[in-house]
Amino acid sequence: MRLITLLLAGVALSACASTPIPPLAEGQVRVSLSYHPGQLLMAEKLDEQRWPDGRYFDLAPGAHTLESKLIFERPGGGSLGQESEPVQVTCHYRLHYADFAAGQRYRLHGQVQGWRGYVRLYDETGQVLARAKELRCGAF
Repeated sequence: MRLITLLLAGVALSACASTPIPPLAEGQVRVSLSYHPGQLLMAEKLDEQRWPDGRYFDLAPGAHTLESKLIFERPGGGSLGQESEPVQVTCHYRLHYADFAAGQRYRLHGQVQGWRGYVRLYDETGQVLARAKELRCGAF
């Protein structure tokens, strides 16, 4: 069942992936998303408004709040040496950053360490600018 959900999410994103990401408008800011294989990070909301494309955020310079979700699998909780199905976990994050600069490109990166997911904002040089706050996380 979890595999089917991941496959459906992949199909939905492949439809988006076939549409090229538009060029960045002059004076705007682009926040691209990155994640490791077997995981999926999607753009959800920009300043409390639903964002139409899960692959990136485009915004005006200044302060903004970005919401995203990270989907990943973790090993199931088998008992006494028995293996069980992996568990699909969905975590929702909110990140506020006050200094988005015009013409700059940023990267929102999701990753999993152990049993937890993390989302961080990086600048073009790879420096961490902000860490997202986990809103909720679980096997939804």
